[in-house]
Amino acid sequence: MKHTEHYTVKWHDTDVNRRVRPSQILMYMQETANLQLERNMCNLDRLRDERGLAFLLSRVAIRIYHPLWTHEEIDVQTWVCDGHGLAFDRCFRILRGDEVVAEAFSVWALMELGSQKLLRRDQFSYPFPGDEPLKLDLPLRFRVPHVEEMLLAGHRSIVYSDIDYNGHMNNTRYPDMLCDFTPEICDRQVTGVVLSYLHEAAFGKTLAVYRKDNGEEHLFRTVDEDGNTCLEARLLTAPLTTGN
Repeated sequence: MKHTEHYTVKWHDTDVNRRVRPSQILMYMQETANLQLERNMCNLDRLRDERGLAFLLSRVAIRIYHPLWTHEEIDVQTWVCDGHGLAFDRCFRILRGDEVVAEAFSVWALMELGSQKLLRRDQFSYPFPGDEPLKLDLPLRFRVPHVEEMLLAGHRSIVYSDIDYNGHMNNTRYPDMLCDFTPEICDRQVTGVVLSYLHEAAFGKTLAVYRKDNGEEHLFRTVDEDGNTCLEARLLTAPLTTGN
């Protein structure tokens, strides 16, 4: 069953080229998932406080087909899929009228916070049915070189504006962070991003950001002060198209 929420794009969600930033694309998607839970069972805070459970994003692939502009009306759909083992699969689609603007496929884990154990998909039931998974042309798995083969693009401190209730950098912050370390990004547009979250980036830590460029493909690895790889990522860009 697909759940849909309606939004008006905010001016503050757009970048120097008046396009909605990739982090905001992911934020619209995840807010819709949060609202599906809110309207059907309990919100994420109650899930944590009352049941001791937290959803953790493991991997997500986002394909952006068209730019979004300020004050446009959009519908955002989300739905869960069957998943297997420890994987909780969820899909997303953003529509501008009948036009598909962006789609995403994501894999989540569900952690029991007290024991730090991950629950299997068959140990948790959603109060709504699932639907068929999306088939994106952007695989969830990809190879990122070792840091010795990459450029140290810079460092990024984890500060108050990054963190959420879990005390570490919210996963929606990462796409914009990658853009911050992508050369000539103000002359490009993002057409796809794949994120693999491996270790939390905690408040007060500083990440070393490594990058490898292959034309319009930019591969990233972020490493914290303790040597943990927090994120592996693939960012796809293209020349700016004309638009509003």
